[in-house]
Amino acid sequence: MTPVEAASTCKDLALAAGFTVARVCRADEAWEASDRLRTFVGEGRHGTMAWMEETLERRVRPTAMWPDAKSAVVVGLDYGPDVDPLEILERRDEAAISVYAQNKDYHDVVKKRLKRFAGEFHRKTGAEVKVFVDTAPLMEKPLAAKAGVGWQGKHTNLVSREHGSWLFLGVMLTAAEMEPDAPETDHCGSCTACLDICPTKAFPAPYQIDARRCISYLTIEHKGPIPREFRAPMGNRIYGCDDCLAVCPWNKFARVTEETAFHPRPELTGPKLAELATLDDAGFREYFRGSPIKRIGRDRFVRNVLIALGNGNDASLCEVVTPLLDDDSALVRGAAVWALSQLDPARFEAERAVHAAAEPDAAVTEEWG
Repeated sequence: MTPVEAASTCKDLALAAGFTVARVCRADEAWEASDRLRTFVGEGRHGTMAWMEETLERRVRPTAMWPDAKSAVVVGLDYGPDVDPLEILERRDEAAISVYAQNKDYHDVVKKRLKRFAGEFHRKTGAEVKVFVDTAPLMEKPLAAKAGVGWQGKHTNLVSREHGSWLFLGVMLTAAEMEPDAPETDHCGSCTACLDICPTKAFPAPYQIDARRCISYLTIEHKGPIPREFRAPMGNRIYGCDDCLAVCPWNKFARVTEETAFHPRPELTGPKLAELATLDDAGFREYFRGSPIKRIGRDRFVRNVLIALGNGNDASLCEVVTPLLDDDSALVRGAAVWALSQLDPARFEAERAVHAAAEPDAAVTEEWG
């Protein structure tokens, strides 16, 4: 096939496999995203995500993953919600879960289709292929911008003129020579809605993010206690944060996803915080079977729930929080202490006195302050 024919064939196959969009770019060219990533990691803005530093040199260019790669096919699968994700932030007794995590793990859904598409492309062209969905050291968003799927907005996430903020991405690298598409240009203009809405001010400047201040990072990637300055701004967000995505004006062109695997499960659309706080490890695993939430584990999850409970201003929730003061996990115990101090300061002081009497040598600890 000629490069033009190969590109046309791959796009047809991608759409036939169920993807919303497919575009092509060169995989063997230098790009400015490499320098941006080095700066991001060099300034420590990746936080405790040590894997970003460890895989930096493999991540900065696609050919570091596979020297023979000539072209990259970037596919997108839309997951547009049917409600405004910001509405739940007003219901403080319910848990706000990021849109992408309200049903099946998208990694599984996208990779299954990507493998099917790549297999068909290999059979038709004979070209070698490799597929990637998020977990590999490959920069999907800059590749998507280079291929013309969208552009990286001021919040650093991908924005599409046709699909707004709601696209899952996958990449197929191939040794085939293909005609590249034109990169997308920036259409943010003077808008700063995504920067202005961030509750933790995670954007030092437009097109820059400090993950250490991002609620998605704090609730998912961060393994220790939530820093105190970010607890109140978290509100009832217990897994991820959609604020900067949801407020983007380009979402007016987005459509509700037709993929049933991304339609929210009823039990994950505003579940009661008080119920989630009672989950033990087995209950957590069962409740979130097949969900990306399962990967953070019960202790980190309940830590997040307790922070949200502490922000709920409902003293009756002390009955849910107090038993967790004696949880086996120090992470959970610490979050329970903070939640109790917010809900009922007098009860907090009484519980602290009880613990100090029981363990006088541990009266002043990281947990009790």
